[in-house]
Amino acid sequence: MFRVQSSILSNVPTPDSSRRGFHDRPSGLHCDDVPLAALAAAAGTPLYVYSAAAITDRVRAFREAFAGLPCAIHYALKANSNLAIVRLLKDLGCLVDANSIGEVEVALRAGYAPDAIVFSGVGKTPAELERAVGLGLRSINAESAGEVARIDRLARARGVRARVSLRVNPDIDALSHPHISTGLRLTKFGVPIADARQIARDAAGLAGISLAGLHVHIGSQMTSLEPICRAANALVDLAAALEADGVVVEHLDLGGGVGISYDGTPAPSPGEYADALRPIVGPSGRRLIVEPGRVLVGPAGALLTRVVDVKPQADERLFVVVDAGMTDLLRPALYGAFHRIVPVAAARRPEALCDLVGPLCETSDTLGAARRLPRPEVGDLLAVLDTGAYGFVMASTYNRRPLAAELLVTGDAWRVVRRRQTIDEMLAPEEAEPWPDC
Repeated sequence: MFRVQSSILSNVPTPDSSRRGFHDRPSGLHCDDVPLAALAAAAGTPLYVYSAAAITDRVRAFREAFAGLPCAIHYALKANSNLAIVRLLKDLGCLVDANSIGEVEVALRAGYAPDAIVFSGVGKTPAELERAVGLGLRSINAESAGEVARIDRLARARGVRARVSLRVNPDIDALSHPHISTGLRLTKFGVPIADARQIARDAAGLAGISLAGLHVHIGSQMTSLEPICRAANALVDLAAALEADGVVVEHLDLGGGVGISYDGTPAPSPGEYADALRPIVGPSGRRLIVEPGRVLVGPAGALLTRVVDVKPQADERLFVVVDAGMTDLLRPALYGAFHRIVPVAAARRPEALCDLVGPLCETSDTLGAARRLPRPEVGDLLAVLDTGAYGFVMASTYNRRPLAAELLVTGDAWRVVRRRQTIDEMLAPEEAEPWPDC
């Protein structure tokens, strides 16, 4: 373990926030009290580094923001499902939103009870539904009338009533990237709001269904609260209409999707988010569920990478080739997403216009284009910031590149929470006995 000192490259102010999370010191960029250069020297690159302090601060801010409102915070595992991160969030009092039975199993291994887990997902298989019904989860967020019927059959076969929430598609634009907008009628998610009242009434009358709530999730990385408030109003109105029909649901699940600032532009604070929802949901008298993911862990992670080549372009721009690529961080290639990329150690060199590219055989393998940096040199260590969410969880082994290691920093200590994959581990599922002689 290295021991040095702490900071927070997050949007949540705390009394000692300047030394929690990722921050600069004269000796270089640190995570909490540990120099990133020391971590890269010990564990190699590419390397994901997470700050336990930054996650703690963001969860605390969320809990304080929703104080006084009956609200359960279900962390969205899809953002980052490393077991150590999930266990930390459990210790901090978060419950779980899972989007596959695999994520449900992660939550169980992290120590969660089934009644702490909400199970979402647009295409749940028969095996997944059977497992979910058998576990007795807090809620299965049903995506269609057909799925409600399948859950009902499985529950009746077991002699139980499965707790179900109906996912509603309110046809509301999340005003974020089209690939992560899920609330428009042209997307695959949920049931049309015009049909939801009848589907919910029918579900409430099934012997194997306990209609626990209504669910909506209109997208991710939302930096405007207006779409979220519109969705909340739609859900409150639907709940009131159902109550007039004699169907009372206990909770309203407003999903997640609150964005963070990747480039320094404003993003909603937890307080602003809670204050926007309070006057809408509070008077309904129903329990609120929110499912934050990115906003809790995104700023708490960084991807460390080394420069392996520098190639001049015709216009004096540079290709800066690094050892991390789209197999480690897919977001820039998939969404054109922006991440700040900074040198770990200050360098007194003239600035250069750089395209930071990975080693994969794809032109889209670019981490950042047209970035001004002190002219990089081979061996330099760079940090790609705000990669605690949708970073490692979207990684692949394309081009037979082993998965990166992950480290968790707590104060002045750190530990490996996922070791670097080896070639042998990658190929083990493909090993087989040789074909017998014919």
